[in-house]
Amino acid sequence: MKKISSVFIILLLSLNVIAETAEEKGLAIAIEADKRDTGWGDQTARLQMILRNRHGDKSTREMHNKSLEVKGDGDKTLIIFDRPRDVKGTAFLSFTHAVKPDDQWIYLPALKRVKRISSSNKSGPFMGSEFAYEDISSQEIEKYSYKFIKDDVYEGRPVFVLERFPQYKNSGYTRMITWLDKDTYSPLKIDFYDRKNSLLKTLTYHDYKQYLGKYWRADRMEMVNHVTGKSTTLLWKDYKFNNGLTDRDFDRSSLKRAR
Repeated sequence: MKKISSVFIILLLSLNVIAETAEEKGLAIAIEADKRDTGWGDQTARLQMILRNRHGDKSTREMHNKSLEVKGDGDKTLIIFDRPRDVKGTAFLSFTHAVKPDDQWIYLPALKRVKRISSSNKSGPFMGSEFAYEDISSQEIEKYSYKFIKDDVYEGRPVFVLERFPQYKNSGYTRMITWLDKDTYSPLKIDFYDRKNSLLKTLTYHDYKQYLGKYWRADRMEMVNHVTGKSTTLLWKDYKFNNGLTDRDFDRSSLKRAR
């Protein structure tokens, strides 16, 4: 009887493995990645944005960032430009949502007014960079459907390769392919495919560091546009957590006074 029971259990386990579809496995991995990056509360950081054209000419912008984790919804993010002078005081505010369209606003000092970014313009470039407005939003699980592609190795690190498909309107992408570190569940590379399903951009993450003994953040992000030959580098530093930020620090009416 023991031998029969053992065989029966092994058979059941085999059936369970077979029954898990690529979509189910992809979703399970995405949920685990989200779980591992939940609970940080709030964070601030300083960053440098380096824009390069196809000839290699570059321009640099400096800014600082504030983020607030919102339970049951997406994160709130405020980005304020500090340099150079022509963009100083520009402030971008984003309220990411799990299922409904994100709310985003930008304050332009030259016009002295706050402009709401239309949901139909989420695929537009953020401040002339190769990052779109939708790239800057927090990547909530419900915003995508998922499919596991394969296990692989990327730059010597074991990874999951997942495909995800935007479930929100007006995305500039048909799908993204993500290489996710199996140890930390942090993204290492993302390929973005445009509305014609052609490879448009590639984002890579570099120089990860761990904070609070749990959360991983990249010091450098490289976005390359394969169509235009342009690229954007984001250099992050001075990550700080548990700053005591509240909803009041992300009030759209205070964008003009953001510092």
